Amino acid sequence: MQELNIKNYAHIGDAVYEVFIRERTIFMTSNLQRLHKLTVGYVNAKFQTELLEKLMPSLTEQEIELARRARNIPTSSSRRIDRALHSTATSLEVVLGYNYVYNKERYAELCGLMDKLIFS
Repeated sequence: MQELNIKNYAHIGDAVYEVFIRERTIFMTSNLQRLHKLTVGYVNAKFQTELLEKLMPSLTEQEIELARRARNIPTSSSRRIDRALHSTATSLEVVLGYNYVYNKERYAELCGLMDKLIFS
């Protein structure tokens, strides 16, 4: 399988992380405004940065290296958030995206860990 650009892993990782969160928040309320608020509470750079820090002890050497590389991805100057925070959040997306593409079993393990960390 062809190795992708690290930005591609971030792109797919962003999508699968949001789906992961939405799959859980839909069972928390039927009120759309509350649902949106819940989802946004979990899908933001600050929360994703905190989540990555909690996941770090469980990451493999390869995943840690991917996260490190992801921190060096240039961010748009139009970002309204702290660049370091955004870079770290992107690292989580890269780890998830890489595993989603190449190792669904590991992706499922990470989702299980995130589920425990976030929703337990």
